[in-house]
Amino acid sequence: MPDFAALRRTVSVADGSWSVQLQARGLPANIMAETANLSHPELVVELARDYVAAGARFITTNTFAANRFTIERRGLKQTVAEINQAGVELARAAVGASAALVVGSIGPSGKILAVDEASPDQLAAAFEEQAAALARGGVDAIVLETFSELAEVLLAVRVVKETTGLPVIASMSFDSGPQRTRTMMGAAADECAAALEDADVDAIGYNCGSGIEHALPAVVALRAGTGCPLWIKPNAGLPELEGGRVVYRQTPEEFAAFVPTLIDAGANIIGGCCGTTPEHIRRVAVLVASYERRTGKSAE
Repeated sequence: MPDFAALRRTVSVADGSWSVQLQARGLPANIMAETANLSHPELVVELARDYVAAGARFITTNTFAANRFTIERRGLKQTVAEINQAGVELARAAVGASAALVVGSIGPSGKILAVDEASPDQLAAAFEEQAAALARGGVDAIVLETFSELAEVLLAVRVVKETTGLPVIASMSFDSGPQRTRTMMGAAADECAAALEDADVDAIGYNCGSGIEHALPAVVALRAGTGCPLWIKPNAGLPELEGGRVVYRQTPEEFAAFVPTLIDAGANIIGGCCGTTPEHIRRVAVLVASYERRTGKSAE
């Protein structure tokens, strides 16, 4: 089991985008990215291997939206267990004998507790089902990512910890407020960090959002609210539509230019979210290696 406490003293590299990259590599736009684990496994393994080769030491499974609510809404025949366990199997195949860890990805339910779109018991059952499938597959940890409602992510943390006993990373998306330090539901980054630390998570994060160029205030606020390792995976700028597809134009060089400041602000695990590619992650890994040489601190 990974030692997340030790990560507070280091800087490590995580992977980048999944759904956008899979589409860029040929996954049809009408196919839910997570079902590629079953329909296009070669694309999933290839992308994960490219992230490992780029220097990522945390590989997330392609399972972000593979929960019962999404599957029911889309009328899919595949089950939660099939999609999630296949995602772990493919990540494991890609990681191989490397030192990279496999982190099971769970996204928000798509339901808002504050307006009673689902009950806490219904959400708990969905998170339990997905977490159990990822644990059976053999992940090293679970990341709850892109959450905007604090009550939902706290519920998910409790359920995942009780269900799996695995380390849990809780990552939220901050893209509102004057400095983009609040979620779309109005939760402030420092308050979220304090609440999540109280919930005994192993790392606290920021992902997605308005782009890496706007990430610094949220990272500063998170670090002010917690002593936990910080998991930071911003987008490569803002998306544009081109030929019916979402594209991100921020280059790996432009993305990487913001990384040293985020490290100085307290980021411990840095990767990318929407729009980032293996080349973006390669550039991050180069900067992290430079940080190691400069400070004498080694990545885990």
